[in-house]
Amino acid sequence: MTIQPIFDPDAWNLTTKQAELNTRVRQVASEKFAARAAGYDRDATFPTENYRDLADAGLLGICIPESEGGIGADLKTYMLAASELGRFCGATALTFNMHVSSCLWTGDLLDGLEMDDATRRRHHAMRRFHYRRILDDGAVYAQPFSEGNAAAAGFKAFGTTALRVDGGWRVNGRKIFASLAGHADYYGTLCTALRKPGDRHLRRNTMYIAVPADADGVRVEGTWDTMGMRATVSRNLVFDDVFVPESEQLMPEGVYAAAASRWPHMFMTLTPTYMGIAQACYDFTVAYLRGEIPGVPVKRRMYPTKQIAVAEMHVKLEQTKAIWFQAISEARPDPDKPRLMRAWAAQHTVMENANTLAQTAIRTCGGQSIMCALPLERLYRDSRCGSLMLPWTAELCLDMLGKAALYESGETDDP
Repeated sequence: MTIQPIFDPDAWNLTTKQAELNTRVRQVASEKFAARAAGYDRDATFPTENYRDLADAGLLGICIPESEGGIGADLKTYMLAASELGRFCGATALTFNMHVSSCLWTGDLLDGLEMDDATRRRHHAMRRFHYRRILDDGAVYAQPFSEGNAAAAGFKAFGTTALRVDGGWRVNGRKIFASLAGHADYYGTLCTALRKPGDRHLRRNTMYIAVPADADGVRVEGTWDTMGMRATVSRNLVFDDVFVPESEQLMPEGVYAAAASRWPHMFMTLTPTYMGIAQACYDFTVAYLRGEIPGVPVKRRMYPTKQIAVAEMHVKLEQTKAIWFQAISEARPDPDKPRLMRAWAAQHTVMENANTLAQTAIRTCGGQSIMCALPLERLYRDSRCGSLMLPWTAELCLDMLGKAALYESGETDDP
């Protein structure tokens, strides 16, 4: 049976490139990733085979600019394709985002921002060095940023530091929930650049540098036995006085902080995974009620209660798709307040509605749906994780929306 796209190219006015890339990703994910997802989840093992397939399909360079030999997907094009990944293996989609982010930040996002000629030349030389590794050697990059404090939400400087030394930097710090820990070749690490010991930690001095996984002083700690997203294997990552050559910088010092403040939509790149999970919950429910699930050949579509439940799921799915598609379509540097508020609303909607759809699917399909041999219980567990993820958790989205709705810039309640 032909699997229909989440976003029909004609109905959603996709470009030829977007439609073709979605088809390419959907084919790989449906044919290879779907059958492996349960095993990865059960054993909490990283989807190494899926990354080999992504490399073989030429998708590791999905967001590397065409001028550098990559596919050249912009933010929207990538997010549409990534939703098809999430539909078949949420953990692969979520970890793949960490790899892709290294290319998005250094590619499409920075290419759309002003930069003096000297800095631009330096940046292009830096990124080319990393792009060749990905395209020629199949290198996988991670992007560890969480530290258990407000840095990942953008409210303070990173505690992980990079101290300037002869020939490069000395990196020290600890990252938590570090997806791909122990499985990436390079960790695209966000940290605070220091010129000398004791320098004040400032957000504007955020450094973005690739720490080789095999460098002395890099270690992975802790266990990963979680409720959901088990195959991300997001263990703790420790940098203990790690020397990193200057050539490993992903962008010049100070550039990341400026880009992050001007490109808030970049923080939505976790949502495609959950957009895909939302679609998967609906797809399974329809197939289950039609008697099309192997091992469960009994039709249940004739019952009015089931029909109403599926109708409600369809409405919620379409609402979710609509606001998400609008938000990623209007992504741009320096968005105005309505666009930014819509991005927060879309983030909250996707992360919460994915789990609501999973709950409804389980209730509608009944007792057999909680069996681990079927995907719904995994989709439920994975979907519950989305609203917890920084930098825009569901709680933070509501907080930011409420304040933005009630206050204009500079307004306070001080007498």
